[in-house]
Order: sequence, then C-alpha cells, then structure tokens
Amino acid sequence: MEMLVRLSAFISVFSCMAVWEYRTPCRQLLRPRRERWLTNLSLTTLNSILVWATVGGIAYVTAVFAAEQGVGLLHWIALPPWAAAVVTLLGLDFAIYLHHVLFHAVPLFWRLHQVHHADLDLDATTGLRFHPGEIFLSFGLKMAMVILLGAVPWVVVAFEILLNTSSVFNHSNVAMPERVDTWLRWIMVTPDMHRIHHSTRAVERNANFGFSFSWWDRVCGTY
Repeated sequence: MEMLVRLSAFISVFSCMAVWEYRTPCRQLLRPRRERWLTNLSLTTLNSILVWATVGGIAYVTAVFAAEQGVGLLHWIALPPWAAAVVTLLGLDFAIYLHHVLFHAVPLFWRLHQVHHADLDLDATTGLRFHPGEIFLSFGLKMAMVILLGAVPWVVVAFEILLNTSSVFNHSNVAMPERVDTWLRWIMVTPDMHRIHHSTRAVERNANFGFSFSWWDRVCGTY
C-alpha cells in the first residue's frame, strides 16, 4: 500500500510539472527532451526496480519496529502526537540536507553524486537521476535517523512522498513569477533557488543544498 501511495503521488506531481515546463519553460534546453528523458527515466526505472526488489518499504517497517521496541528519542520523551509528527518531519529533512552536503564534500561520495549533476540541462527528470549507490546510501542514512528519532511511521511515509515530489518540483524547468518565487523560497526550495546549485561554478554548486525546506541553507550558512 505504501508503494502504491508513493507511486500515485509521484505520477500526479511529475505529470503536472512536465505539462507546466512544456507550456511555460524557464530556459531553452540544450539537448532534445526525448533524448534526455530516455536516459534519465531509464536510470529511474532501474533504481526503482532495485529498491523494490531489495529494501522496498524498509523506511516504514523500520519506524514500526522502533515503535514496537520503544527505541528512539520520541519514545523516551513524552510529546503530543502533533509535535512528534513535526519533529519526525524536520529531523528527516535535516538528515537529507546533511546527506546532500556530505555527498559534495567527500570525494568518493561526490563521484556517485556527479551522475545527478552530469545532466547539463535541468527539468523534472533531473530530480530522478541518481546513481544506485547514492540511493542505497541515502536509505541507510534515513534508517539511522528513523531509529534515532523513533520516527512516527505514517510521517515517514509522508516524508518519502514529500522528498520525491519536492525533487521533481525543484528541478523543473518552469517559469515562475519572481514575486511568487521570492515569497515561496522563505519556506520551500523553488526551481530558481535550486537551479543555482546545478551551476558549473563550484562556489554556486556548493550552496542551496536543501530539497524540501529552504531554511536549512539559511540557518547553516549555505544559502
């Protein structure tokens, strides 16, 4: 059921962004859309099959296990359900921010992450283009954070949906009014904000690491 919910959300958001960037693109692409989509979506399909065949819904299963065993911060500190949900969401998102910074800072990890940055154009499919090794290392980091937090299981599923849809959204080649973008990026990572991160200049590439919420970059000095 978890995989079905995630797939439905992904297809809906991807379809919307693909239509949006087709109708009002921000930039003219250098390579034909058909050529890039074949490469990016083929890699996405491979990753999806590998994840489904190995770790599948392990994020949710790990959260359920932590709850049953009473493991993790949120099982040791009494918090209202809404507060536990917020801590889970923010904790997982901050972990992904740190993961992203790490994959730029460590040469071995950067070699994996370069698969993502090797796409010189930028559109919704770029947000799906990752090396399988990075995908599995990301799962390992998330599992560690799920156990450390004692994450709320349903929020873990919601976060996975948020992460996937945010990646598609903030990589999209869509034109957005500057006033709207300026307002939105106080809360979330917008396409214009994340596009800077895909610059070929190192000083710009090593900035704007956030995927969903923009405030981690502001707080940590990487905005």
